[in-house]
Order: sequence, then C-alpha cells, then structure tokens
Amino acid sequence: MRRSTQAIDASLASLFVALVLLIAAAWSPVLAQEPLPSWKDTPAKTRIMSFVKATITEGGEGYVAPANRIAVFDNDGTLWSEQPYYVQLGFVLDRVKALAPQHPEWKTRDPFNSILGGDLKSIAKGGEKGMVDIVMATHADMTTDEFNRLVTGWFAASTHPKTGKLYTDMTYLPMRELLDYLRANDFRTYIVSGGGVEFMRPVTEQLYGIPPEQVVGSTIATQFDLVGDVPVLKRLPKIDFIDDGPGKPVGINKFIGQRPIFVAGNSDGDYEMMRWTTSGKGPGFAMLVHHTDADREYAYDRESAFGKLDKALEEAERRNWLVVDMKNDWRKIFTFEQ
Repeated sequence: MRRSTQAIDASLASLFVALVLLIAAAWSPVLAQEPLPSWKDTPAKTRIMSFVKATITEGGEGYVAPANRIAVFDNDGTLWSEQPYYVQLGFVLDRVKALAPQHPEWKTRDPFNSILGGDLKSIAKGGEKGMVDIVMATHADMTTDEFNRLVTGWFAASTHPKTGKLYTDMTYLPMRELLDYLRANDFRTYIVSGGGVEFMRPVTEQLYGIPPEQVVGSTIATQFDLVGDVPVLKRLPKIDFIDDGPGKPVGINKFIGQRPIFVAGNSDGDYEMMRWTTSGKGPGFAMLVHHTDADREYAYDRESAFGKLDKALEEAERRNWLVVDMKNDWRKIFTFEQ
C-alpha cells in the first residue's frame, strides 16, 4: 500500500510540473514581449524607457510615487493625424455642408463661402476668429446629448480624405503603445488638446483607453435647461475656454490639479505645456512627435497651417526635450500598414 501511495504521489507531482510548464510556455510570449514593439531600437525609445524605469525604481533619484505619475498627451498630430486638416475641422466642414440649405446667406459670407467652395487655405488664414464663427454655427444651439449623437455618428462613417480610412483608424500605433506602456507602469494618462472636449470624449476610451473624465479640451458655454419637463444641458454659441498654447497648463491645473511629469506634443501649441511640465522640482520628460514621413503619413513643421512646429523644435535640444523622428524612430505608423 505504501509503494502504491508513493507512486500516486509521484504521478501527481509529475502532472503538476507538466501543467506548470505548459502554462509557462503559453504565457512566455506575452511575458517576453518587448515594450513599444512599433518603435525602432533608436535613442528615442531608449530615452523613454530609461525615464520610465527611473520613475518606478524605488530608492533611485528619479523615483516618483504612483500617485504623482501623471502623463499628458496632445491629440491632434500627437495621437491621431492632423493633416490635411484637423479631424474636428473635417467634422465642421461636413456640418456646414449639411446645414447650408438652411443658410443661403453662407454663400457670400466668410468663412462659410470658403468652406462651401473647398478653399481650405482661406479657412486657415481666418485664424481663431474664423474658426470660432464656424464652431458656433455648427456646434451650438443643441443639447449635449444631441451633439454626442452627431459626433458618434460622424466618427462611425466619416473617412480621411487621403487614405479613405475611417478617422478612427488614423491613430498612431506607436503612441497607443506608449500610452499602454505608461499605464502598465502606474501612470495616469490624460489628453490635453485644443480640440473640443465633447468632440473627443465619445471616442477616446475606444481609441486610446483614456476615459472621458481624463480628457481636457476647449469648451463652449453650457447651461442647464428644461425641454418640457426634461432636464438637459444646452450648448450655447459662446466660447468658454480655449485649451491651446498658454491655455494648456491652465487647463491642466484647473481640471487635473497636478503638474505632469511626462508630456507629449507635436506643435508650438504644446510649447507652454512642455515648458511647465519640465520646470517642476522633480523629474520631468517632454517629447515632440516630428512629422518627417511623407510616404507613410506627412512631412511638415515650420510652414504648416495645421500643427505648426517652429519655436518648440528650435528650443528642444537646449531644453533637453526628446524629438521623435516619425520616419526614423517608428517601425509602423498605422495599424492598416502592410
């Protein structure tokens, strides 16, 4: 009986070892996967990983407690494509065309006549005031729920003018990997963008894993109202807050309440946010996505009407900001690449 029991015990032990080895074999590809697989093994990837490693190494000079690991990302040109025009401008163009039959006066009124005539250069020259006029005409005088439905429906069907892909497919795979990598190391990730906050929120969790409450953007005035006996929030034709340029650090302070330690941007609209992030007492990391790949995406910087990158690029080396070269640092830009 003793020998029989010992044999059974040995068999069970062997079975247990086999199961452990089987599970380990199944999980080993996941565990061994290299972080940031769409990034080439260049100094850019090394700098990012070195900074993150320093922030999570307890006892080290660069250690940052998890509660203070805040990372903020611009959206246009940093997380998704902003050429040949901002994604939200694409939404605006479609809204103007849809509403034009109700506004015959638009045929002779700037900037609406430029939109209807397809003159994007004139739209860009109109500057902030011209964009405000368009946004008020297409984004206001409706409830927040109505606007959310419009945006959600638009994203489900609208395509990029160059690639023919849905706008939701025009996100940068390396940056999505970076978001995942930071979160895996206990960073909280936020979007801080000049785009409309209610335009971005319907899709940011799906695209980037960033929930609506972690999106900071430009806003228009909103007020409580009653439609019959139903309470609603109504969007008014009045700008509330512009989350761009110097407005970005103001927005971070107002809506997040902590200075970030990691910031990613791509244009001079992110300059002040990068200055503020890297001027804190503790560790601070700033990176610029430099669009250098005309074949796979676009190549632009100082002369671009959308996403102009001049001052920040000029000062990047002096301020020790990482400049990520899209062509040379990224293996793949979009998931749909062959």
